[in-house]
Amino acid sequence: MKLWAGRFSKDIDKRTNDFNSSIRTDSRMYRQDIRGSIAHATMLGAQGIISQEDSAAIAASLAEIENDITSGSLVIDPGVEDIHTFIEGELTKRLGEAGKRLHTGRSRNDQVALDIRLYLRDECDETAGLINDLVSSLDSKGEENKDAVMPGYTHLQRAQPITFKAHLAAYSQMLSRDIGRINDAKKRMNVSPLGSGALAGTTYPIDRAMTASLLGFDGYTSSTLDGVSDRDFCVELASALSLIMVHLSRLCEEIIMWCSWEFKFVELDDAFSTGSSIMPQKKNPDIAELVRGKSGRVFGDLMTLLTVLKGIPLAYNKDMQEDKDAIFDAFDTVKICLKTLVPMIDTMTVIKENMRLAAGKGFINATDCADYLVSKGMAFRDAYKATGEIVAMCIKKGLTLENLPIEDYISVCDKFDKGVYEAINLDNCVKRRNL
Repeated sequence: MKLWAGRFSKDIDKRTNDFNSSIRTDSRMYRQDIRGSIAHATMLGAQGIISQEDSAAIAASLAEIENDITSGSLVIDPGVEDIHTFIEGELTKRLGEAGKRLHTGRSRNDQVALDIRLYLRDECDETAGLINDLVSSLDSKGEENKDAVMPGYTHLQRAQPITFKAHLAAYSQMLSRDIGRINDAKKRMNVSPLGSGALAGTTYPIDRAMTASLLGFDGYTSSTLDGVSDRDFCVELASALSLIMVHLSRLCEEIIMWCSWEFKFVELDDAFSTGSSIMPQKKNPDIAELVRGKSGRVFGDLMTLLTVLKGIPLAYNKDMQEDKDAIFDAFDTVKICLKTLVPMIDTMTVIKENMRLAAGKGFINATDCADYLVSKGMAFRDAYKATGEIVAMCIKKGLTLENLPIEDYISVCDKFDKGVYEAINLDNCVKRRNL
């Protein structure tokens, strides 16, 4: 039976029911729905709105329902309109009249607004933990290879020497900011909408502060209209998740390049690679490619939320049912990417000698050569020009800065001496950049 059946004289068309139903999506919130209902029932009993006996019986029965769903002994009916209806219906089956008292002073509007906040709060904690796992993995892999010198790039051209550890540390910084954004959004989300009712609150003497406290919220929404219609937190979280995917995609793009024979800086473990159906020599970085591709999916979830919300008048509208598919998918996608990337990074082999070989080419120590002339009293722009001439000479002769004879250096600028070779040594170039 529909919760709203009293107003209607005929049953709903099956096609309407299927189209209107959200249980395939919101059934994952059954724990949060039950937690919210237990808090609401506890408050109703404490306020004398329902009897203490009914309050206690409702709370106990709801806990049993949660255990039964979790164990699989109670299967959620996919034909029911939503998870709220299913749980309330099951409660009424078990308790009779007492179960019907649960919804006193509450609407499904503030109920679902509560459930999604509770659910996303849990998702924030799990996701932040997974990001931290990836940061730890990157830091460990960097520390294992802290002596690996590689070329740093700008415009995808070899630019200056850096260490592999420093390169991975840049991604650790990005991901650490992502944790901060998730936590910031969670803090703004952590207010209870329960008590907002359909949109204008309730005439029952409910205690909103009590339910907020029981559920671990920092407070409750001051506007009941906003309490049921606010989905800013979904957009904010989807935005933070999108930025996480930008960072994961950039990392994966580099890993894809590093795996190629053109770079061959790293090799992925066989357990995190795939082959070709026709080319037996292939070893493909499909995991990294999939993460890169899935970024577009999360960006799409963000655009879905923005588009759904942009034209909705206050307060609740059925359009808002679409919020859950989008934000749940965004979290699901980010989490599976993080869970897969950590072991891929952990088992990745770093080929230091190839990094060093690449760092020895491309004149990435040219800036250090110019800085050496500056240390001799020359203005940087003049040193820059002289070094450019040295590089051009090396290219013409097929040499590098390290093996160009000192006589050639001096022919361009008499301030050069053999000390330049120590200045342009790649290890020294890296060590001196200790800022």
